[in-house]
Amino acid sequence: MTHDHDLELRPTAAQTEAALNPPPGRNGGDLVVETLAGLGATTVFGLPGQHALGMFDALRRSDLRYIGLRVENNAGFAADAYGRITGEAAPLLLSTGPGALTSLAALQEAAAASAPVLAISSQVPTAGLGGGRHGYLHELPDQSASFRGVVKSVHTVRTQSQIPSAIAAAWKSALTAPHGPVWVEIPQDVLLAGTHLPVVTAVDATPEDLPPRPELTAVAADMLSKAARPAIIAGGGVVRADASRKLLQLAERLQAPVVTTPGGKGAFPWEHPLSLQSWLEDRYTTDFLEDADVLLVVGSGLGELSSNYHTFKPRGRVIQIEADLGKLESNHPALGIHADAWLALQALLETVGERTDATAAERVRELLRRVRERIDAQELTLEQNLLASIRRALPANAPSFWDMTILAYWAWSAFDAKGPNTLHSAQGAGGLGYGFPAALGAAAADPTTPVLAVSGDGGALYSIAELATARQYDLNVTWLIVDDGGYGILREYMTDAFGQATATELTRPDYVALAESFGVPGVRTTPETLESDLAKAFATPGPSVVVLPAVLRMFAPTHLGGAER
Repeated sequence: MTHDHDLELRPTAAQTEAALNPPPGRNGGDLVVETLAGLGATTVFGLPGQHALGMFDALRRSDLRYIGLRVENNAGFAADAYGRITGEAAPLLLSTGPGALTSLAALQEAAAASAPVLAISSQVPTAGLGGGRHGYLHELPDQSASFRGVVKSVHTVRTQSQIPSAIAAAWKSALTAPHGPVWVEIPQDVLLAGTHLPVVTAVDATPEDLPPRPELTAVAADMLSKAARPAIIAGGGVVRADASRKLLQLAERLQAPVVTTPGGKGAFPWEHPLSLQSWLEDRYTTDFLEDADVLLVVGSGLGELSSNYHTFKPRGRVIQIEADLGKLESNHPALGIHADAWLALQALLETVGERTDATAAERVRELLRRVRERIDAQELTLEQNLLASIRRALPANAPSFWDMTILAYWAWSAFDAKGPNTLHSAQGAGGLGYGFPAALGAAAADPTTPVLAVSGDGGALYSIAELATARQYDLNVTWLIVDDGGYGILREYMTDAFGQATATELTRPDYVALAESFGVPGVRTTPETLESDLAKAFATPGPSVVVLPAVLRMFAPTHLGGAER
């Protein structure tokens, strides 16, 4: 039998010669790095450990750039950001047991945010797989079980010949919508043993498309075309699918107001006449969306933050486009369309009718006016001025990475991201310590653009060791630390709930002196000098730290029933 692609599979003379005479001194780790290079990877993150030394030894025989962090969880955050910025699967090399487990919180964030991370861990020697208790260092009865509920897919290797295919399958999984982290584990003896297998060259791991079913988009297009008051919620799936332009075209054709979730920041132009911006934690916005007779939700599961803490109760019909099957109709009945956001929006654009609505822009202006008046009545000028100072200082195309801190909670609602894929936070899983190591990953992805990291002093202490990483690789990150002497948002929550706070106050270092001890320039700023100090830091290549002593407050919530609307 003859197949059309037979000729494509026939090796060239040079490939045959290379396959028959592989270079000496290679081990199983070389098969790992060769496969990564063959898939198109250029940069890997990680931390060495005893069982993983075969992989790290192989790095010196490859052209891959290695960025080594000081804590595995931080390495995971850096890989997460690299994946978000580049859209590529970011390799993360880890060791067995404690090293692997320390990355779990970062992988949970990558899963929640659909960031493509390819985690490759060592394992105990092959004899210890399957639950045998041989007492190896770092031994777990079933290491992969710890990751199965966090990552998209798990791939366990037992022989060297399995390495290229396992890594290729994981790469494909990470980049098939919805993107996400994946896990590959390889025993120590497989990594260390010499290999006579040919050098891995081209590897095919093309991710699968996730197109919508045409009968569903036909119904959705008809509903939207006939709607009297359509509205759109745009989530992180729009950003991950690079579908912002499609979203804009559809919104303008339908004259449908658009609000973005925290994960969808920048997916729609902030100052557009149809932009409801990002005020989802606001009862006026919740009322507006509930009043829509047809609500299109793109790339969002309408989780806690995106539904104003599950107080959102739509009265009209809902259309939900979502690549993550588990999120489809998980919170509200809808016409559920399991699809990649770009492909689904394109299908709608091909069939939806054009609407005219002279009231849409005015309704948006009125909503934003009411939101603004509510915020202005709370005497929160310090917080608003700080966000404005950051926005003026930060170049429009520069990405920013925000830890779980009060200023980040403000940014979810009130910060103009100036474009898709530029504002990132840990709001998916909500763990501390994300901002600075993630910013380092973004700086590794694009050294030509300054990157901003924003942390509170509590979150900063999770990743302070990565000042050494920033200095070692001269990464272009400016780290703003808002120092309020504790876990500020927890202090506020506990005071509101119990009348006083417990376990929220922190003894902390002199962050400027600490930064300078790592060889990183540091400056203590004020609200009045923040803009100029940030601008100076952004204009100076390499890492820097800007410390702002300030106690900030959140705007009043509107989901508790008694707050001013």
